[in-house]
Amino acid sequence: MTDGEARWRSTTHDWAGSVDAGHLRYVRGNPGEFAPGGVAHLILEVLAYAAEEAESTGHGKAVVTVHPDGSVSVADDGRGTDTRADGHGGFVKKPVMSTKDLRFFDFPGKQWLPDGHPRRGVSVVAGLSDWLVHTNRRHNGSWTQRYERGVPVTDLTPIADDGTTGTTVHFSPGAEVGPVRLPDVDGWPYLSVEVVRCEGA
Repeated sequence: MTDGEARWRSTTHDWAGSVDAGHLRYVRGNPGEFAPGGVAHLILEVLAYAAEEAESTGHGKAVVTVHPDGSVSVADDGRGTDTRADGHGGFVKKPVMSTKDLRFFDFPGKQWLPDGHPRRGVSVVAGLSDWLVHTNRRHNGSWTQRYERGVPVTDLTPIADDGTTGTTVHFSPGAEVGPVRLPDVDGWPYLSVEVVRCEGA
């Protein structure tokens, strides 16, 4: 491991890590443990990241959209997911959706979501979704990446900068978590959440 790679490791994820297939299998095999309340809990898992950032800045906004195909997107106006270069002009593969968030799996003192269940991180959302598209917008580069059943099926694909920042997680919940039900989204003191149901959803 180079000195640069050593800086890719953190208390939340291993930036240099790869897909943790065992973790994803375990999550998929235990939907009642990791998504109690089904889709509503998955939405709260995604919102928790926006709420965390909103708390650090004092404010934030997110929009939860239920699409006609039964998929759900959660878009926030934060800074966007941090991205690191490998020193050769490429992105460090940080498969956040494919590896457990160590804060919520490996350390005591769980965080609790507004539904009264423990927070486990976005890998649970990816693992329990048929597909998930993570779109990230930052002032120093924007990209998107698609996952299927928690595994990335595309590279980080650069997208045009539109002048905004933030993260969008668009996912199609797997059958094992049941139909789309929306959570109570008022449990975040610094995050304003709007819920939109598209016609036909």
